[in-house]
This record gives sequence, C-alpha cells and structure tokens, in this order.
Amino acid sequence: MSRSLENKDFKDFLPHRGVMLMVKDLLKIDNESVTSGLPIIENCIFVENNYLTASGLIENAAQTSTAIVGQGFFLEDDLTGESNKLMGYISAIKKVEIFNLPKVGEYITTRASLISRFDTDSICICHIKCSTFIENKLIVNCTFNFLIHEV
Repeated sequence: MSRSLENKDFKDFLPHRGVMLMVKDLLKIDNESVTSGLPIIENCIFVENNYLTASGLIENAAQTSTAIVGQGFFLEDDLTGESNKLMGYISAIKKVEIFNLPKVGEYITTRASLISRFDTDSICICHIKCSTFIENKLIVNCTFNFLIHEV
C-alpha cells in the first residue's frame, strides 16, 4: 500500500497526544519506509537548555518507525486515522548512536526503513532501522524491535 499522505499531520495515526507527540509532518511513506519532520520548539517536554534531549530523539525515531507497519492496520482510504486503534511497544532498542543534539528552532528529518517483519492476524513484530538529520547532517542512527497490535 502506498498512501498519498505527504505533508499529513502524524497525530492522526499515532496514539500519542499533547506533550508526548514527537512527530509533526509525514513527508513520505510506503510499505518499507517513512520520512517524518519535526520542528524543535521551546515548550517541548524533551527540550533542556535549548536542545532536544537524547530521549526526545529516541522517541521521535520510535514514533516515526512504527508508521511503516502501523499503516497496514488502517483502511486504505482512511486519511484521518479513524479506522483503527493501535498500540505499539518498543521490545528492544538494538542500537542508538547520537552524534549531535538539535537546537530549538531547528527542523529534524527522520527516515526509517523496515528490516524485517512477522505478522499474525492482529500482531506484527518488526525490526526497523532509523536515521535522523538536521538538513543533510546525520545526528542519530538507531535500530529497534517493535510489537504492534490492534486494541
């Protein structure tokens, strides 16, 4: 499935709300990859001393990553995220390398790619690699395992 969701607000497809929502723009998505964008704002819960913390970067990467598999639980014509409710869990953080923390006012772009997945009727177990950039400069490399299921 490939949705026409460019520049879509991610919040429609994530259970996160308010201060825990760490993605803003859905820039690209297909069956094996996703790209998101996030402006770093001063009142973000993960900002300390004018920088997004490592925890904020990991949360951004995790939320971006789950969109690849999560989209398959929604009806194809659903552009608002109303056709399903999902829960996702990080079952393992396999690797995290943080090279730089973004400052308030900067915009990060996060790209995730599916490495592998195993599906049952209502559960998906997947392994995803993810990288985050400020402009074209790599600031984070990580890999996760996730368990995603319908509620």
